[in-house]
Amino acid sequence: MTDYGKLLEMAIERLPLSYVPYSHFHCSAMLLCSDGKLFHGMNIENAAYTPTICAERCAIFKAVSEGYRDFKAMAVVGCDESILSSPEFTQEHILPPGSGNSGPCGVCRQVMQEFCDPESFDIILGRSAEDYTVYKLKDLYPYAFGPADLNK
Repeated sequence: MTDYGKLLEMAIERLPLSYVPYSHFHCSAMLLCSDGKLFHGMNIENAAYTPTICAERCAIFKAVSEGYRDFKAMAVVGCDESILSSPEFTQEHILPPGSGNSGPCGVCRQVMQEFCDPESFDIILGRSAEDYTVYKLKDLYPYAFGPADLNK
């Protein structure tokens, strides 16, 4: 699969699977492996906050736990629960980049840095199959900490 619009649509379809009783903000991520295998992740909150996991890490950890380590791209979407559960919900309610949805948090970017090639890994943010932007991990996380930094 190289159709990033379809990848984003799949993430949008799975938004309601998030467990968000505290923030009421749903986030969904679809991870594309280089061989075409897909893994979905969603944010899963916890009352203690620290054990909460973001959608991006959920997807990567699922893939890694199944033996996958070669990743091509990830689509990430977010939406407030109040509109997601409304009959008036449309994809226009998905938060686009730059409107409070700046994409993966710092912890998720660090996990991506561990498992993804920053030069080639694509992060897709948008609202629909026709309305999205593709970023390279290196552009969203330009001064990343990695294994090479451990022995300096």
